[in-house]
Amino acid sequence: MTVTKRRPVSPGEILIEEFLEPLNLTQGHLADAMGVPRKHINELCTGRRAVTVSSALLLAKVFGTSADFWLNVQRRLDLWNALHSDDVKKKLDKVRPVQTAA
Repeated sequence: MTVTKRRPVSPGEILIEEFLEPLNLTQGHLADAMGVPRKHINELCTGRRAVTVSSALLLAKVFGTSADFWLNVQRRLDLWNALHSDDVKKKLDKVRPVQTAA
Protein backbone atom coordinates (compact mmCIF):
# COMPACT_ATOMS: atom_id res chain seq x y z
CA MET A 1 0.00 0.00 0.00
CA THR A 2 1.47 3.35 -1.02
CA VAL A 3 1.42 5.99 1.68
CA THR A 4 2.29 9.59 0.93
CA LYS A 5 4.56 11.29 3.43
CA ARG A 6 2.85 14.63 3.12
CA ARG A 7 -0.28 15.13 5.20
CA PRO A 8 -3.32 16.11 3.12
CA VAL A 9 -4.95 19.48 3.67
CA SER A 10 -7.68 19.29 6.29
CA PRO A 11 -11.28 20.32 5.71
CA GLY A 12 -10.76 23.13 8.23
CA GLU A 13 -7.78 24.52 6.32
CA ILE A 14 -9.78 24.47 3.08
CA LEU A 15 -12.76 26.04 4.80
CA ILE A 16 -10.66 28.92 6.11
CA GLU A 17 -8.27 29.49 3.19
CA GLU A 18 -10.59 28.83 0.26
CA PHE A 19 -13.94 30.00 1.59
CA LEU A 20 -14.02 32.08 4.77
CA GLU A 21 -11.05 34.37 4.08
CA PRO A 22 -11.72 35.04 0.36
CA LEU A 23 -15.42 35.66 1.04
CA ASN A 24 -14.62 37.77 4.12
CA LEU A 25 -16.86 35.57 6.28
CA THR A 26 -16.49 34.99 9.98
CA GLN A 27 -17.10 31.67 11.65
CA GLY A 28 -20.17 33.24 13.22
CA HIS A 29 -21.58 34.27 9.83
CA LEU A 30 -21.04 30.77 8.49
CA ALA A 31 -22.63 29.21 11.56
CA ASP A 32 -25.69 31.43 11.13
CA ALA A 33 -25.95 30.56 7.42
CA MET A 34 -25.71 26.84 8.20
CA GLY A 35 -27.99 26.96 11.24
CA VAL A 36 -25.40 25.41 13.55
CA PRO A 37 -23.66 26.66 16.69
CA ARG A 38 -20.52 28.76 16.16
CA LYS A 39 -18.63 26.16 18.21
CA HIS A 40 -19.38 23.59 15.49
CA ILE A 41 -17.69 25.76 12.85
CA ASN A 42 -14.76 26.56 15.12
CA GLU A 43 -14.21 22.86 15.76
CA LEU A 44 -14.30 22.15 12.01
CA CYS A 45 -11.78 24.94 11.38
CA THR A 46 -9.41 23.76 14.10
CA GLY A 47 -9.63 20.07 13.22
CA ARG A 48 -11.36 19.04 16.43
CA ARG A 49 -14.49 17.98 14.52
CA ALA A 50 -14.66 15.89 11.38
CA VAL A 51 -16.89 16.65 8.42
CA THR A 52 -19.94 14.41 8.67
CA VAL A 53 -22.51 13.68 5.98
CA SER A 54 -24.81 16.23 7.59
CA SER A 55 -22.18 18.98 7.78
CA ALA A 56 -21.02 18.18 4.23
CA LEU A 57 -24.57 18.71 2.97
CA LEU A 58 -24.81 22.03 4.82
CA LEU A 59 -21.40 23.25 3.60
CA ALA A 60 -22.29 22.23 0.05
CA LYS A 61 -25.53 24.19 0.13
CA VAL A 62 -23.93 27.30 1.66
CA PHE A 63 -20.96 27.40 -0.73
CA GLY A 64 -22.46 25.88 -3.88
CA THR A 65 -20.13 22.90 -3.81
CA SER A 66 -20.94 19.21 -3.54
CA ALA A 67 -21.21 17.19 -0.38
CA ASP A 68 -18.79 14.75 -2.03
CA PHE A 69 -16.14 17.47 -2.14
CA TRP A 70 -16.20 17.91 1.65
CA LEU A 71 -16.49 14.19 2.38
CA ASN A 72 -13.58 13.37 0.08
CA VAL A 73 -11.36 15.95 1.79
CA GLN A 74 -12.24 14.36 5.14
CA ARG A 75 -11.78 10.83 3.78
CA ARG A 76 -8.29 11.59 2.44
CA LEU A 77 -7.25 13.02 5.80
CA ASP A 78 -8.78 10.12 7.76
CA LEU A 79 -7.05 7.55 5.56
CA TRP A 80 -3.68 9.32 5.84
CA ASN A 81 -4.02 9.57 9.63
CA ALA A 82 -4.91 5.89 9.90
CA LEU A 83 -2.02 4.80 7.69
CA HIS A 84 0.38 6.86 9.82
CA SER A 85 -0.94 5.39 13.09
CA ASP A 86 1.36 2.89 14.79
CA ASP A 87 -1.64 0.81 15.88
CA VAL A 88 -2.97 0.54 12.35
CA LYS A 89 0.49 -0.23 10.94
CA LYS A 90 0.87 -3.11 13.44
CA LYS A 91 -2.55 -4.50 12.49
CA LEU A 92 -1.82 -4.21 8.77
CA ASP A 93 1.49 -6.06 9.20
CA LYS A 94 -0.46 -9.06 10.54
CA VAL A 95 -3.04 -9.11 7.75
CA ARG A 96 -2.65 -11.66 4.95
CA PRO A 97 -4.62 -11.71 1.68
CA VAL A 98 -7.42 -14.26 1.45
CA GLN A 99 -6.76 -17.16 -0.87
CA THR A 100 -9.53 -17.55 -3.42
CA ALA A 101 -10.65 -20.86 -4.84
CA ALA A 102 -9.48 -21.35 -8.43
